[in-house]
Amino acid sequence: MRTLPPLNMLRVFEEVARHRSFNRAAVALSVTQGAVSRQIKQLEDYLGVVLFVRSPRGLVLTEAGQALAGQLGEAFDRIERVVQALRVPNLRQRLRILAPPTWATRWLSPRLRHFMQRCPDISLSVTNQQDEDHPGDLDLRILFSHQDHAHGQQRLLVMERHIAVASPELFVGGEAPPLYEHPLLHILHAGRRLQVWENWLAATGQHDIDADAGIEFSTLDQVINTALAGGGLAVIDRQMIERELASGSLLPISPVEVSGPYGYWLDIPADKRGLAKVERFQDWLASMSNP
Repeated sequence: MRTLPPLNMLRVFEEVARHRSFNRAAVALSVTQGAVSRQIKQLEDYLGVVLFVRSPRGLVLTEAGQALAGQLGEAFDRIERVVQALRVPNLRQRLRILAPPTWATRWLSPRLRHFMQRCPDISLSVTNQQDEDHPGDLDLRILFSHQDHAHGQQRLLVMERHIAVASPELFVGGEAPPLYEHPLLHILHAGRRLQVWENWLAATGQHDIDADAGIEFSTLDQVINTALAGGGLAVIDRQMIERELASGSLLPISPVEVSGPYGYWLDIPADKRGLAKVERFQDWLASMSNP
């Protein structure tokens, strides 16, 4: 059995020897100066020698301190090389994400190249169904929700920005199609219709349009595809149809835009908070949501 002082003492000693300062070593180790001083005193007591003396220029290593610092630095360097040689080939980690399918397809997928360039050591697994047999495998969730239903631990990523759009073939002479001449396309969420048309009509001051009429769909992609085909008018989060708006395959029928009350929230299980892969994805999400 090896007879060694606690390795934390040696680590603290090496930092002090490198910086020649208790204060700078404390900053490097993220501890207090008092904690560093106590560790050095305990190491000196264990060895029975003085390792540092104070001078007008700061700390100076004694002969014993110089001998220990030289050997210890080389030993830590060897340990670091061995650990890195083992760690690097196995560094890739998998991040498991539960996300709404339309958000994953229309918002996340076009931006994934940027994330993989930024974090090439992280592999992603994106799904819209949680494995009930292994719920602990999940690292984070993206939740679509009404702003009043979000919990304190959930972090808002972005609120929806709703606009009313239609296919260009429904425009006549550059004029937007009248709302009463075409079906209104509605989105269902958890079996209930989202009140996006009602909110948009209220913002425009139009109270003579029957918001209950029209066609219901279970996914936003179905609404978008129907609108692209000229099958009706839709109120959609503009962030979900960036490509269609840019290409002109969908056109706004009004300049009115309604923010919320629906949005996307980031939810991280308590046992996953602080994991490096989770924090890196969270930081990337924040940078992309608030460019």
